[in-house]
Amino acid sequence: MKQIYLIAALTLSGLSLFSQDTVLDSVYIQEGIASFYAKRFHGRPTASGEIFHIDSLTAAHKTLPFGTRVRVTNLSNNKEVIVRINDRGMNDLKRIIDLSPAAAREISIINKGLQRVRIEEIE
Repeated sequence: MKQIYLIAALTLSGLSLFSQDTVLDSVYIQEGIASFYAKRFHGRPTASGEIFHIDSLTAAHKTLPFGTRVRVTNLSNNKEVIVRINDRGMNDLKRIIDLSPAAAREISIINKGLQRVRIEEIE
């Protein structure tokens, strides 16, 4: 519950204009823009060494350790998906996570390309 109040307070104060990182009780929360991988990466190795598969529920994040599971919530429709971090990426400073196409479909961003999301580490 503390997490929701903190996010609401930060949003109301205008501090979440770009993206935000918050750590509460060892739980990582971040809001920002999500995108998804192009199908051309299917079958190629990720930064973790795992082979990327478009039907897996995986994602790339700049700093979270490989194997970390996060809940990704599409802030426009509140749809959620749980993904496992297995790659790095996103040279674009505006994006916080790149989802597999399967994960992007789960939260209905596959047709939009970019979408504002919240990611929360699952303990």
